[in-house]
Amino acid sequence: QVQVVESGGGVVQAGGSLRLSCAASGRIFSLLRMGWFRQAPGKEREFVATINGGRGDSTYYLDSVKGRFTISRDNAKNTVYLQMDSLKPEKTAVYYCASTGRFGLRTSKDEYDYWGQGTQVTVSS
Repeated sequence: QVQVVESGGGVVQAGGSLRLSCAASGRIFSLLRMGWFRQAPGKEREFVATINGGRGDSTYYLDSVKGRFTISRDNAKNTVYLQMDSLKPEKTAVYYCASTGRFGLRTSKDEYDYWGQGTQVTVSS
């Protein structure tokens, strides 16, 4: 019932910014916790950020991106965003958006049920 599509990836210079969008279908979108994950070549998919369902008034981030990344949601548009500032070249990866019907803070990829196809973010030095 839930389809997730990421967009907004591309190539950016080190220190630059990108804003990723995650469009989700389904009337239950506003109820779902959403998360962003990333996966670099040859590495495991790792947690980046998450936002609670409903108001989206609770967010949590990977320590290394705190202060640089911002997750937000617009329930009227069924969309969640990831604003990424001060991008680092070593963090080039495919970024994935995902949703979970579970309550509470969720930071493991195994806790998310619906995934997008991913969008490539390449940071050049």
